[in-house]
Amino acid sequence: MPTERALARARKDKREGKSASTQAGEFVREEIDRIREGKHGARSAAQAIAIGLSEARRAGIKVPARKGAAAKKTSRKKPVAKKSPARKPSSETTARRRRAATQALKREGSAAASKTALSRHARQAAAKRTAAERSASARKGVKTKGPAVRKAAAKKAARTRATSRAAGATRAARTRAMRAHGR
Repeated sequence: MPTERALARARKDKREGKSASTQAGEFVREEIDRIREGKHGARSAAQAIAIGLSEARRAGIKVPARKGAAAKKTSRKKPVAKKSPARKPSSETTARRRRAATQALKREGSAAASKTALSRHARQAAAKRTAAERSASARKGVKTKGPAVRKAAAKKAARTRATSRAAGATRAARTRAMRAHGR
């Protein structure tokens, strides 16, 4: 169950005009925190994110379905099978099944929510996208930032550039000094 704090943050994102995936990010963040606290585990970073997205969908956030292979399989309408009156509707998960799922998650470790695992997952996800897609995504994100946040981001970028230039200059000087000693 999502906490009221996550719901409030998602509502705030919606008011600010941010995308559904940004709103869902609040639920994913909450799920990561839960795993780090040891309430349950996950097999991989992808599973942790999937649980968060599932919570977001249940909370009514219109997160788009995954693109690619999964979307192609479900695009064809299957013929409706006649249901026997003894069966419950498939949308209701039984308490027994819910409990079994929770117990299974509790047996998993918390390494899936580590910074390393999440970083690896982010890099792999970014590598699957083209440069144009990444650029378009960044441009879209800037639209909802607002002037104050945009200014802070620009300052941070300038700081990062200055730091990397200084580090490069230091490295070059060190290399020159080492070469001079070698001669």
